[in-house]
Amino acid sequence: MFHDIPPNILDRMGYLEKIDARDRTDGTPRLQRMRQIPPQTGKFLAILAAGAPAGKVIEIGTSAGYSTLWLALACRTNGRFLTTYEILEEKVRLAAQTFQQTQTADVITLVAGDAREHLKNMNDIAFCFLDAEKEVYADCYELVVPKLVPGGLLIADNAINHREMLEPMLQRALSDGRVDALIVPIGSGVLLCRKIS
Repeated sequence: MFHDIPPNILDRMGYLEKIDARDRTDGTPRLQRMRQIPPQTGKFLAILAAGAPAGKVIEIGTSAGYSTLWLALACRTNGRFLTTYEILEEKVRLAAQTFQQTQTADVITLVAGDAREHLKNMNDIAFCFLDAEKEVYADCYELVVPKLVPGGLLIADNAINHREMLEPMLQRALSDGRVDALIVPIGSGVLLCRKIS
């Protein structure tokens, strides 16, 4: 299902991959970098999102929309919609450009602002991808997990390459009786949590 990506989406993905690779070596300031997931993590997310139970699909940390495109492909396979949150104005602009150029705005709602404010009033989350500033991971985890539907998934990126910074939140998830959780060694490492009930 994800081996035949439409050319317009594939082209934009390639463009963003090149920018991301350049950002990592040319001294671009940290907050301005794409800091996006690698393609294999994107495909992993899309496969998981396509099989998630009924409910809302959300992403916390849009950047320029690379991971969002993978999730949009999953949403298109099962008639779902995705809401993605980004706090940085320049990234919101880039993401909007990505969704316009790839004609994926029909399944994506881009929200400019802090996801934590919106999560307070949200329920029935089936799938959440968390890839924001690491300082907000613990807050987002505690806001999302109670709102996951049974079998719902929370996936957090950077569980290996930022393990030291995320250790308290990772230990919380790995010992949380509300979810089954493990760290998957793909890309920068992802924390995968499935709501038990």
